Amino acid sequence: MSKLKGGLSRRKVLKTAGAGLVTAGVAPSIFVRGAWAQEFCNNPTGDTVTLGFNMPLTGAYADEGADEQRAFELAVEHLNGGGDGGMLNTFSSKTATGNGILGKKVTYVTGDTATGSDAARDSARRMIERDGVIMLSGGSSSGVAIAVQGLCQERGVIFMAGLTHSNDTTGKDKKRYGFRHFFNAYQSGTALAPILGEQYGTQRRAYHLTSDYTWGWTQQESIKNATEALGWETVETVLTPVGAGDFSQYITPVLNSGADVLILNHYGFDMVNSLTQSVQFGLRDRQANGQDFQIVTPLVSDLMAQGAGDAMKGIYGTSNWDWQSPDEASQAFTKSFGAKFGQPPSQAAHTCYVQTLLYADAVERAGTFYPPEVIKALEGFEFDGMGNGQTLYRAEDHQCLKRVHAVQGRENPQSNFDRLETVAVVERDVADFDASLFGGELGPYDAAAC
Repeated sequence: MSKLKGGLSRRKVLKTAGAGLVTAGVAPSIFVRGAWAQEFCNNPTGDTVTLGFNMPLTGAYADEGADEQRAFELAVEHLNGGGDGGMLNTFSSKTATGNGILGKKVTYVTGDTATGSDAARDSARRMIERDGVIMLSGGSSSGVAIAVQGLCQERGVIFMAGLTHSNDTTGKDKKRYGFRHFFNAYQSGTALAPILGEQYGTQRRAYHLTSDYTWGWTQQESIKNATEALGWETVETVLTPVGAGDFSQYITPVLNSGADVLILNHYGFDMVNSLTQSVQFGLRDRQANGQDFQIVTPLVSDLMAQGAGDAMKGIYGTSNWDWQSPDEASQAFTKSFGAKFGQPPSQAAHTCYVQTLLYADAVERAGTFYPPEVIKALEGFEFDGMGNGQTLYRAEDHQCLKRVHAVQGRENPQSNFDRLETVAVVERDVADFDASLFGGELGPYDAAAC
């Protein structure tokens, strides 16, 4: 048996009906829900439990971060029995009932990732060491997600990733302590390519501008492979720095490249700026190779569409969720969010809200905060009533498998919150992919010391 902090030995955990958690050779009466006080980082021993929310409140993805913060605040309110309960009322699992988590009131602390991996990791470390958080969530950058996920694996703290779309998050960089609800770049390619082929034909020449980090690289690869499978030719791929602001030096070469499609593998303010500047350069009004020039944004959100304004009209992309989805769960969340904040939620807000509820539910189902048991409660968990239809948290890579939305910028939006419409819902079985496709190893269950 391995030695633990304080000289205790780890014994095999046994689950017995109606008896909670017990250990072999130890009297069951000393173990209760929420035990394991000596065995894992930041075990909540008082009457509260602290969650950590790490968001880009500054930097290129700050709009997404602000909406994530709103969603986390709402999730905590609902978990503590406030408000109208939101998706707790529609969630297929009924273990979280608005009585905190395992009877402990939920509190939280926040940090600013500044849309940067180093800042995010430092912020996460402070929340673990100073604030005693038992779970971390948030982020709108895959570089951030991968950095924080690695730290959480080292420290034995579960990371319920926020907005992260790189194939690597649950691929080559996946971790046992990390879970992603958001879809990935490969699924964007799968969902979007057939629509692009139908609308724009199979004889196209594409030019890519791509954010120079893990998300941009895998997004470019995924949409490039998917469009080349249609028959498209890739003319050029050009990397751009995150937060560039002025993209004119990257857009000008497109004009004489022989391309008739510009694919913007950008997100947040970067996509807003590159799209609006591309339209200002007249790309959308051009003809090339005897065809109307087109612009594509493979990953897009309502917040980005709001920022881009009329430049978003007619532009295709994909989204993880749509606040106008007619299902009961989506409408329940949209109603709660709108009543509290006076605006509909973004896909970033949705995924962070759902991740918080999924963690609380897993703890309740496990009957303990002990991370390995919570992880096992999440692995292979299938659920509904969270706005994406029947959803599976796949055990092999900790990737959620669910529906994907193909969207387009509305020609005649009714408001600034109505600039995107879902043109196709790609079902889970179509968006699925093999868990081994992007490599990586999850690593051990054993919780590390703080």
